Amino acid sequence: MDYIIYFIVTIAILVFVHEFGHFAAAKLSKMRVDVFAIGFGKRLFGYNKVSGFTFGDLPKDFDTQGNTDYRLSLLPLGGYVKIAGMVDESFDTKFADTEPKPYEFRAKKTLPKLFVITAGVMMNLSLTILIFWGINFFQGKEIAKSTTIAIVDKSTIAEKAGFQSYDKILSVNNVPVKDWEEVVDRILVDNQSSDVKINVERNGKVQSLDIQRKFITENSQNGFFLFPYPTQAIVVEVLKNSPAQDAGMKSGDLILSLNSISIKEGTQITDIIAASTDKSIPIVLLRDKDTIRTSVKPAMDGKIGISHSVAYIGEIEYRTYGFFESIPQAFAKAKDFTVIFFSMMKKVFTGKLAFKDAFGGPVKIAQFAVRSADSGGIAFLYFLAMLSLNLAIINILPFPVLDGGHFVIILLEGIFRRELPIKIKMVIQNIGFALLLLLMAFIIYNDVISL
Repeated sequence: MDYIIYFIVTIAILVFVHEFGHFAAAKLSKMRVDVFAIGFGKRLFGYNKVSGFTFGDLPKDFDTQGNTDYRLSLLPLGGYVKIAGMVDESFDTKFADTEPKPYEFRAKKTLPKLFVITAGVMMNLSLTILIFWGINFFQGKEIAKSTTIAIVDKSTIAEKAGFQSYDKILSVNNVPVKDWEEVVDRILVDNQSSDVKINVERNGKVQSLDIQRKFITENSQNGFFLFPYPTQAIVVEVLKNSPAQDAGMKSGDLILSLNSISIKEGTQITDIIAASTDKSIPIVLLRDKDTIRTSVKPAMDGKIGISHSVAYIGEIEYRTYGFFESIPQAFAKAKDFTVIFFSMMKKVFTGKLAFKDAFGGPVKIAQFAVRSADSGGIAFLYFLAMLSLNLAIINILPFPVLDGGHFVIILLEGIFRRELPIKIKMVIQNIGFALLLLLMAFIIYNDVISL
């Protein structure tokens, strides 16, 4: 139920924001909006000024008399706004046999049409910027006061780049760095068109590493490949009805020791548990400021039901931003995630990244929504902002049915000053809708088999 609830909440917020953009833009452009729906398919319940609040579908020939029917529909996988005189996913073309009316979409000029069709994307972008701005303004930023990198395992990207465990980064392209944010900015953001020269202190000596920009770009799609020292193993997720849950372990717990062995890296956890499948293992956790002592007995498969990572536990500086200072910070964050999105798309199309690893459907959205919510309100807001940004980017792609597909058609009609025949628009919509359904089915299939 947690997965279902968080999925519905997440999708409802994103869909409402997106569709409200279309709705508000249409109203401002003096277009009639017949339906504002959250979800697809059968109308569960809704409200309009003519019939009031009602359950179930409205009568087939029901006339809203220019009012909007606000409704919740059965399938919570999206939503739509039905604008009078527009060929959309409702496939309603009854208006085609009548002369265009002043309040219809088709009667408006090109600019108002483009305004309406892009308003949903703009609202999703606005939500992303607003969330990033709010986090910077109200909470600020945690800066790791370290330039020393954590343990570098063999065959990792960090090792391939030439780094070794506990290298202290002194400068990037001859510019000194004093904290981890400067390390990340100098390597990932600054001088994006040039290679990077990094000076490190290793065993009391200064050494220089030359890393190609292409290597950095290709290996930073899912996050920076370096991590600051000191670190501690942390529980990311605890599976329900697992040995870890029975032992009282929770997401966010730091793992101090396992089977009386001090834990410093994640590989130790896997090795110790795998070697102790027949007995209960004592474990020491740090939860906030409390030390928790418990024990856990691995299942027959040698697992206790957790996913784990590493967390920075060193000195932290809390940096706050003013009202206006937070704005460029928000745009910079949105830009970073946009670059990551298109880099992943490039990898998918060039065969360097599997489609199932780049895209997720309802199941993955629900999983990540629950994980982020368990990690706290800020983590959930970050997830919501990134999902809203991805929704905006995908929707503006020039694909039939999506806003970008409508945008191209409207633009062409404006250039040639001639509206495409309704039949051609319907063919485009049908083809696009069929392809979109196939894509969604494939994504959901990948979601399910990855469980």
